[in-house]
Amino acid sequence: MLHHKGQVEVISSLERDGRPIGYDIRFGVFVVFEGDTEYIRNCFKEYMVRTDASGRYACLYKRWHLIGLEVGISVASVGLRGEATGAATCFNADVVATAKRDLAAGESLDGEGGYTVWGKLLPAATSLALGGLPLGLAHDVKLVRAVRQGEPLVWNDVAIDEGLPAYRTRREMEALFAPRTARENASRAPDRDAR
Repeated sequence: MLHHKGQVEVISSLERDGRPIGYDIRFGVFVVFEGDTEYIRNCFKEYMVRTDASGRYACLYKRWHLIGLEVGISVASVGLRGEATGAATCFNADVVATAKRDLAAGESLDGEGGYTVWGKLLPAATSLALGGLPLGLAHDVKLVRAVRQGEPLVWNDVAIDEGLPAYRTRREMEALFAPRTARENASRAPDRDAR
């Protein structure tokens, strides 16, 4: 169950004991949408669209997400027609590096799929207010302070080369999409001791 609008969620395709879930959706994508008028909710009923108990929310599911096949069309559209096939208009969600275990100052992070951090999906506003370290930038960076298991990492937890194009791009994105107060918080990420 999604607890608020605009939420992005990732789900496991394994049972708690590690067995694969039958007919899992790990290769697909789904979107929940709202029938915000009576007419649309009546259409849901007439077309026998499966909804929640209120009849207001429905889900559209695409079993396959064939990125390898789809990316060529996007590249051609950009290169030949100058037409973007996907352009960010907002910043809704962020994946923040989170300690898999107690981490000591001086340790090097090994990024996604490694032994030090996992990604926690957060609303972008929460991540920006926290000064969250994006999972994609949590590889080959050293910790400057200890972080407890389950804690999200923040910019102040790591020594990162601020000249890296990925770092600069990320900080530009934060400045572009962050509300003024979140922008101020992100530029001076909180000390872990103060949290």
